[in-house]
Amino acid sequence: MILFRKFRVLILMVFLVACTLHIMIDLLPKLEKRAAGADGEEGGCQCAQHPGRDSQGWGKQRARSAAEAGWPNKHTLRILQDFSNEPSSNLTSHSLEKSAAGGDRTGDSRGRSGPSAKEHKPLIGDASGGRTASAQAVSRLSALFEHPLYKVDLPPLTDDDTLFNVNNDIRFYPRATGNQGWHNEEGNEDEDEFSPTAEATAESFPNWLRFHIGINRYELYPRHSPVLDALLKDLVTQRITSVAMKSGGTQLKLIMTFQNYGQALFKPMKQTREQETPPDFFYFSDFERHNAEIAAFHLDRILDFRRVPPVAGRLVNMTSEIRDVTRDKKLWRTFFISPANNVCFYGECSYYCSTEHALCGKPDQIEGSLAAFLPDLSLAKRKTWRNPWRRSYHKRKKAEWEVDPDYCDEVKQTPPYDHGTRLLDIMDMTIFDFLMGNMDRHHYETFEKFGNETFIIHLDNGRGFGKHSHDELSILVPLTQCCRVRKSTYLRLQLLAKEEYQLSSLMEESLLRDRLSPVLIQPHLLAMDRRLRLVLQVLAGCIDKEGYVNVVEEDLSGDTATHRAPAHR
Repeated sequence: MILFRKFRVLILMVFLVACTLHIMIDLLPKLEKRAAGADGEEGGCQCAQHPGRDSQGWGKQRARSAAEAGWPNKHTLRILQDFSNEPSSNLTSHSLEKSAAGGDRTGDSRGRSGPSAKEHKPLIGDASGGRTASAQAVSRLSALFEHPLYKVDLPPLTDDDTLFNVNNDIRFYPRATGNQGWHNEEGNEDEDEFSPTAEATAESFPNWLRFHIGINRYELYPRHSPVLDALLKDLVTQRITSVAMKSGGTQLKLIMTFQNYGQALFKPMKQTREQETPPDFFYFSDFERHNAEIAAFHLDRILDFRRVPPVAGRLVNMTSEIRDVTRDKKLWRTFFISPANNVCFYGECSYYCSTEHALCGKPDQIEGSLAAFLPDLSLAKRKTWRNPWRRSYHKRKKAEWEVDPDYCDEVKQTPPYDHGTRLLDIMDMTIFDFLMGNMDRHHYETFEKFGNETFIIHLDNGRGFGKHSHDELSILVPLTQCCRVRKSTYLRLQLLAKEEYQLSSLMEESLLRDRLSPVLIQPHLLAMDRRLRLVLQVLAGCIDKEGYVNVVEEDLSGDTATHRAPAHR
């Protein structure tokens, strides 16, 4: 009996020793890596990182919270093994399509704090020297914005014309009340210095909040607002702290949150600049293009609509800026290493979310568009409207407007198109979509606070700029049926068709400011000039048929006529 007990104790001791050795062997490589990392950081500047460093370690940052968060176990993380010790993982790219060009091949693709990185990749809106078409040439864009048509004043704004009252409404922002350091971009946690109080000025707010405060009945942002350039810069440079998939929609979109608590919608690159939409694709199954979102923002600004939320292009590290910061398990589980040793993921959505349509980096860098979020719906409700000229979204059926040439007469008798400026807003949106070749405009939104007397928000433009070799004339049907346009829009279109301005040249110059330049290839820029001439031809035909005063709605005479309701015809 005694021998039996001794035998059991011996077995237990052997088991404990084996477990201890197993744990020590398992932890030894991690301790060595941690020691090596500490030595490396002490021996050099911490602001310059090894190009492949951000992509190392699939589970390193998750280890501390893996148990409570329910993340995949250590065995799974070993299967998703580190690819960054391969030579190819040290490759970086400032643009996925410009690996052979540019002189900054040795720089960190995420951007360094040194001056050399700024010389090659200037920040958007940086007055110290962004890329320009010609250093000696006069800026066409500056000349355009100095034209009298781009200096029409808004009516005086009342509290009813602004989306937020700074003194009363801003305290309802969760980040303004729930975190005392919410607008501290330097990481200083001094509550006394950075606490948002009733006496705080708008200039002390983060740029995304200043953008929200500036929204009014007539525009998303002022023409020459310094906040716009600052917000575009934030979209490119702010550290990404969390990522989640956006629910709804047919294709993958990610919601990214920044260190200053701003948020943006990320659309990853799915096609190269040169690829056109296949001719056999239906408009509702077309890819959503990140560069189309960027170009749409710049086009909207050049047309002086200012109805597209600010959008900027960004090169994102899929390892450190998406996978390692996401708490979305469904998104995290779709990451894998491709046979080409690139990081890929596909997420969950209705179309193109599978291994066959995965989004892959080079090796872990991917382009994408970041569109600044509008105010939360709990703070500023928006109303969704069905576009009267909505397509059928069916392979065989046609919408009513496609078979009824008098369809606009019916629309004119239906609220809110029977009075006010809503029908003219639809015409503006029609011209905007035709210049881009965007057929996917099934709904639109307005801010509920302003009722029917406000502008249409031009959201979701990712299916534009798909075909430069084809002009989809059906997009112009609302204009051909209704024959109505604002005088300000008509005059600006004529101005943009002149040689001294030229829409394609203005777009090219404006897009040079984006980090992902060139955003559009030359055929797409030339297609906009061609389509602009077609729009002017349609309007000329309407004027010949119905007369100038019945087609062109006066909105430039007087101080407030620009945004007042036109007479019903």
